[in-house]
Amino acid sequence: MKPWDNVISEGEQQAYRAAGFGKPSGVGQRPALLIIDVQYRTVGTRPMPFFEAIKEFPTSCGEVAWDALGHIQELLALFRQKGWPVLYPHVAPKVRNEGGRLAEKIPGIMNIAAIGYEFVEQIKPQDGDILLPKKHPSAFFATALASHLIDLQADTLVVTGCSTSGCVRSSVVDAFSLNFKVAVPHDAVYDRSSTSHAVNLFDMSEKYADVSSTKELISVLQPIGSKA
Repeated sequence: MKPWDNVISEGEQQAYRAAGFGKPSGVGQRPALLIIDVQYRTVGTRPMPFFEAIKEFPTSCGEVAWDALGHIQELLALFRQKGWPVLYPHVAPKVRNEGGRLAEKIPGIMNIAAIGYEFVEQIKPQDGDILLPKKHPSAFFATALASHLIDLQADTLVVTGCSTSGCVRSSVVDAFSLNFKVAVPHDAVYDRSSTSHAVNLFDMSEKYADVSSTKELISVLQPIGSKA
């Protein structure tokens, strides 16, 4: 069962099939892992129901973030084992006079405590990882991500993190537009809205990425040779 089956009707899914959408792209031989915005600001310092979590950080997604975190750890362990690149696009601290339309649209996002910008301990970067501070949704916008991926000769991006409907989706669309193969493990991304999470996963699956479970994706990645 797909995450969107209870949200997108069977008739709508059939319409996409009939029109030829949703064909698999597969993965290449040089994958890179993106861990997007997995900071305490989106996860919280401990698992909490959503309305408790947003008392700590208004940008928190609550318990669903912690559910996804375990799957991100599984993928990260595989990438560490294989010696494949791991990149961390992450929200840079917000400064009010730089906020622009974002500050107007979501003013609460401008007042996050410093700890909120720290990486969650379970998936924190290590020496050799690439850190990419960003101030906008896409991990590609006004960052050096594309340059790093070219240098790494990456051909496939595994995209994890937050939020499914925002920074994940916009990064996936840009990656697809730059002609990378894209894989999205649906249980390793998260969103504060279950409906938005499901709809955006469906849309990415039909147009921009291969969407599967972490377990399924690991089974595809595992046979690929380690970095020389």
